[in-house]
Amino acid sequence: MIKRLFSKSKPKEPQQAPTPENTPYQMMGGEQGARALSDRFYDIMATDEYAKPLYDMHPQPLERIRQVFFEFLSGWLGGPDLFVEKHGHPMLRKRHMPFPIDQDLRDQWMHCMNKALDAEIDNPLLREGLRKSLAQLASHMINQD
Repeated sequence: MIKRLFSKSKPKEPQQAPTPENTPYQMMGGEQGARALSDRFYDIMATDEYAKPLYDMHPQPLERIRQVFFEFLSGWLGGPDLFVEKHGHPMLRKRHMPFPIDQDLRDQWMHCMNKALDAEIDNPLLREGLRKSLAQLASHMINQD
């Protein structure tokens, strides 16, 4: 207690959790934060040997898919619903049905996303909440044994 009173360093501000008024999109820096997460995710996928099967199933070059993922994340995180405006309702499972997605690919996707979250999201409450929600979303995409 005495050390805290005489400490020259400022106490850490408590980390905030998202609310309807303070969305994950806002908490991570709006468009810039959502784009950074999308780009980091695909950068990791493109360079991490563990995710090579996942990377190989994506159309090249990745610029278009990076943009579409950013648009999805924007709305999903509570920002502008860019994906819906351009492409309609996400219907993610239906849109992913043409691709054989098994537990291994889901785990590769989460491996890349976890690394991207660790690199891009400083707030631990936000990061862990997003990690849990995205893990559920990734599991929902599995369509193969």
